[in-house]
Amino acid sequence: MKPVTIYTTAFCPYCIRALSLLRSKKTQVKEIAAGFNLKKKQEMIQRSNGARTFPQIFIGETHIGGCDDLFALEAANKLDAILEGKM
Repeated sequence: MKPVTIYTTAFCPYCIRALSLLRSKKTQVKEIAAGFNLKKKQEMIQRSNGARTFPQIFIGETHIGGCDDLFALEAANKLDAILEGKM
């Protein structure tokens, strides 16, 4: 499976929801708490081409988007294939 990086902030229900889905898939998740860390937040904004909302999710080096985007992939039955590197 491809590694997943997720930029989160404290007490964010969307971050919690996204993390829960990713962990249920037995994915290797690297969580980066960027909400109160200016350097990490700038890194997130740069990597995501300007996205400033939390969470921002990357599968491998591919920017997936936020929580809604992640769940849209799951609903379309595409998330597993992306995680396994088949898409």
